Amino acid sequence: MNTNKDTHIKTAIIDVGGGMRGIYAAGALDTCLEGGINFDLGIGVSAGSANIASFLARQRGRNFVFYTDYALRKEYMSLLNFIFRKNYVNLDYAYGTLSKADGEYPIDYPAMVANPMDYMVVATDANTGLPRYFGKGDISQDNYDTLKASSTLPLVNQPYHIGGIPYYDGALSDPVPVQKALDMGCEKIVLLLTKPRGFRRKASHDAKAAERLSRKFPLAAEGLRLRAERYNGALDLAERLAKEGRLLIVAPDDTCGVDTLTRDKDNLVRLYNKGLEDGREIISFMS
Repeated sequence: MNTNKDTHIKTAIIDVGGGMRGIYAAGALDTCLEGGINFDLGIGVSAGSANIASFLARQRGRNFVFYTDYALRKEYMSLLNFIFRKNYVNLDYAYGTLSKADGEYPIDYPAMVANPMDYMVVATDANTGLPRYFGKGDISQDNYDTLKASSTLPLVNQPYHIGGIPYYDGALSDPVPVQKALDMGCEKIVLLLTKPRGFRRKASHDAKAAERLSRKFPLAAEGLRLRAERYNGALDLAERLAKEGRLLIVAPDDTCGVDTLTRDKDNLVRLYNKGLEDGREIISFMS
């Protein structure tokens, strides 16, 4: 009998983002930090990539400040940005000016490196429409381009280039990467959603945006057209795994009036507090 067999169950936490609704997941992650909960793998999509970055650096409360303070600044998100920069959300300000070592609220990069948790950021190659899974090795001190790429909303922002390749939001190609976590060998998964459990996306929601995007990036546009199908299929898989006890879905019962680009501070705080409370489910699940 081999008594040295590794019986460790590999765990993962997935944050699917959702723009400003991501403050809900930020609250749940802060509860995990307070409770000393660790994972083997963290996967972030769009705003979820930034949430997971602060979790990886063990910076409790950092995401809260970004959603409720910095995101309300015109330098961060405004019509003026769109007019003069062609980017409604200034990702260089969010993940550069504010987040670099001499910024207003730096990411603790040494802590990120020291954390043994693997980290995966999902972005979409605008030329091929395929997902690109960036790892911790693609990040370096003051270089958080992968977070920018993952968070680049079509039409709201121009694609973000890394190594000459244009990227858009990871949600176009892998909006809910549960299967990716399974492929990575994870057997116990926490899925952070920012829409109520049971929500299913409608293809009509993305049709007009896909039509406009297809003029320059037809394959990325096809990903946008398929987003609802991929999102809903992944949630069906998540529901099956949840029934088997292998996955926990954490989702708000109400989004408190917060949507992708909402800037109402009171509603954002309410949604964050829901995340703090619901994060207790994770502590029980991981015990």
